[in-house]
Amino acid sequence: MLFEAQNRIFEKEGWMMRGGSIIDATIIAAPSSTKNATGQRDPQMHQTKKGNQWYFGMKGHIGVDAGTGYVHTVTATAANVHDLDEAANLVRVDDEVVYTDAGYQGASKRPEIASDEHKSKIEWCVAARKGRLKTMHPHDRAVETRKASVRAKVEHPFLIVKRDFGFSKTRYRGIAKNLNHLQMLFASANWLMRARAVALAG
Repeated sequence: MLFEAQNRIFEKEGWMMRGGSIIDATIIAAPSSTKNATGQRDPQMHQTKKGNQWYFGMKGHIGVDAGTGYVHTVTATAANVHDLDEAANLVRVDDEVVYTDAGYQGASKRPEIASDEHKSKIEWCVAARKGRLKTMHPHDRAVETRKASVRAKVEHPFLIVKRDFGFSKTRYRGIAKNLNHLQMLFASANWLMRARAVALAG
């Protein structure tokens, strides 16, 4: 409720733009130890492999306003849920364009997006995979660079939550409680980014 109320304030004050979003996800580790009251790992957390490393925990998914970088949507899943599975839940009703990294290839073809009256009309600016970048024409690589500069805004709130607020591991058991915690953290990150923006403007 607090996160949603903050969104309303940001929109009312004109601090949140409309028409475009950036979406991304981050892995948040959970304790893998069974030395607890139940003698079990959190059953709602799962393993996933990123690169050559395995992680146990959850994912935090966010939708960020492409114009300002403020977070407008937060969801959470187990770590083994593919980023694409949450894509449709991170866009706003009036978004016309969505920027994503290469992990969201094929987003526009997902049934929950392709069959939706609004979401099917969104322009999905998905980053090209690194292997394809090498073979691109210089003009196309320049376009990819511009798209990457927009996507970079989504990394800032993740950085604040993980580095400034120290949220590198889950604090609670279960997805719901950790989602509530994430919503509080990203609401705080929005206020911090707003305060910094005002300080720079002043």
